[in-house]
Amino acid sequence: MTIDPAAFERYRHSPNARTTLPRLLLGTGIVVLFWGATTVAVLVGGTYAFIAWQATPSSGIQGFLASPLGILTALVSFAGIWIGLWVAMRWVHGEKLSALLGNSRRVSWSGFLKGLIAVLITSFISEILLYLLQPQIARGPISLSSWLLFAIPIAALTLLQTSSEELLFRGYLLRGLASRFKSPFVWALLPALLFTSLHWSASSSPAINACVLASIAAFALLLTLVVYATGNLGAALGAHLGNNLTGFLLISRQESYNSFALFNARPLEGPGWATSDAVLIAFIGIACSLLTIVLLLHPRSPLKVAAELPDRASTA
Repeated sequence: MTIDPAAFERYRHSPNARTTLPRLLLGTGIVVLFWGATTVAVLVGGTYAFIAWQATPSSGIQGFLASPLGILTALVSFAGIWIGLWVAMRWVHGEKLSALLGNSRRVSWSGFLKGLIAVLITSFISEILLYLLQPQIARGPISLSSWLLFAIPIAALTLLQTSSEELLFRGYLLRGLASRFKSPFVWALLPALLFTSLHWSASSSPAINACVLASIAAFALLLTLVVYATGNLGAALGAHLGNNLTGFLLISRQESYNSFALFNARPLEGPGWATSDAVLIAFIGIACSLLTIVLLLHPRSPLKVAAELPDRASTA
């Protein structure tokens, strides 16, 4: 299973002369600034409204974040990344934001759909294996009618979150670094490490944190590989959306993000997980990411994604 680098080579050479390392650092700082400002604004405003509505000041921001409204607000905060990237691309690099999407400057919707389907398949396999490891699972508190009501808004906000992360880590940083450095240890590894490190949880044990970070690193490798193979963010956008939708709407394994899930499994940040459990969880996560890579890149797979080459730079 070999990957033709032609599409990625075109993508990595698409930035203009203003994509220098200092400008890339400046642009990243702008994105972080807008993301942080948006997060503070929506969380402070949302917490104030929540406390006023609940009339329980003692619950504070932690109570707000654990509420359904808090989850929705947290997802809205990722709009700051989109705003920051637009500012950075427009005023620091003199390019359109669409340049980050791929060689065609559009999302490959067929790639998006294939990435989504592939991850939904492997997420289903992953959940079966995790259930066999720990069969503790219960129906979530949300009613089916409420779940149906919130499904589309949650999906839209999850797309906002995942697309902002892909645009930043697999678009802006990967493309910018690849235009300046030839080694994948720079343009692939650095964004993947940053992306993985953001998933550290202070409330989880060291063993569970290690297994989660290993799984996230494998998933970041998957996302990077499909961008490398296609020269487009479409498949990575679909794969990331499928992964997060599974946790938000179907089976949640995070106590702080389970308000909208139909089922709640034993939370990973909870006590009682053995080191052997963490090893098996990491193995399941890595194996499912590798299976997703096979589904999206193997020549005989019906879900194989297509590269955006010069003579076929379309949404194919």
